[in-house]
Amino acid sequence: MSEAAKGNGHGEGRDVGKAVPRGLGTLTKKDFVSDQEVRWCPGCGDYAILSAVQGFMPELGVPPHKLVFVTGIGCSGRFVYYMDTYGVHGIHGRAPAIATGLATARPDLAVWIITGDGDALSIGGNHLIHALRRNINVKILMFNNQIYGLTKGQYSPTSEEGKVTKSTPFGSLDHPFNPVALALGAEASFVARTIDVDRQHLVEVLRQASAHQGTAFIEIYQNCNVFNDDAFIALTGKETKGLNQIRLEHDKPVVFGPNGERCVYVEFDGSLRVGETADVPQELIYTHDAHRDEPSAAFALAHLSRGPTQPTAIGVFRDIQRPVYGELMERQIEMATQKLGAGDLAKLLNSGDTWEVK
Repeated sequence: MSEAAKGNGHGEGRDVGKAVPRGLGTLTKKDFVSDQEVRWCPGCGDYAILSAVQGFMPELGVPPHKLVFVTGIGCSGRFVYYMDTYGVHGIHGRAPAIATGLATARPDLAVWIITGDGDALSIGGNHLIHALRRNINVKILMFNNQIYGLTKGQYSPTSEEGKVTKSTPFGSLDHPFNPVALALGAEASFVARTIDVDRQHLVEVLRQASAHQGTAFIEIYQNCNVFNDDAFIALTGKETKGLNQIRLEHDKPVVFGPNGERCVYVEFDGSLRVGETADVPQELIYTHDAHRDEPSAAFALAHLSRGPTQPTAIGVFRDIQRPVYGELMERQIEMATQKLGAGDLAKLLNSGDTWEVK
């Protein structure tokens, strides 16, 4: 990484990486690891995610100088310093806006957004939903630790009701966002959820997201061992994860538990419920269809639990194809050029009401 990328780790609003073009050859994890010291709290789940992403990047066959990582503000914002690619550390919540411009103007680049639950769902909420509905060709990794970590432990938009924090000493009154349901409600074309410490599952979700054309939204449950430790222990604990991880696989019946003893089934009113496999007729066990255009089933899967303390669906909820915003824009410009001729920028700037300031 260039000298411009070095600094104190807080370079908000500036270009923080200028990767040097290199021959493609055989890429390895080392090609994506910067020379910057990784600085998160010891034990933070961000380390596992960073390692998984760096290890996965060679699979893409995309050289570092064709990759751009865009971050907002928060612990996840440091991510851009540790990737030896191009990168932009934007201002709070604006990573989707920056990435929209990049991906639209430079379709030859692979653009990834790294954000957190506070950055993406609070001040950045509007930017996130509009990137999702437009179907920009970007991949969004949203680290969800259900807390504000960088600012030392205030409740976040995904904290559970009653959460006692420094900013809510008597418990939070806010109802939390369900990030997967939010993305589905914004008509995102690819929506998934995975877990920081499950490297195999995380990489498989990244693999499917990278193959998707359009916006891919991935919620990653990420442990904050300082301010919200073990928030996801039901899904990560050795004794409990088998009982609570509902792993979604396209075109397969949704059964879970150490021996498949539990399942997701279709209730008489069309809703999805969790039940005992032995008590549910085979024909009522739900078979997951990630490519179903109509999102109601994916939305129901997102609401199987009220939080990660109960059996919770992970994997790809939705993966459909619809027009990508940048491609639509290029076609529109081409059509307008054919109809109206090439534009004249100077003429446009001097048209209408103009005046000279002396």
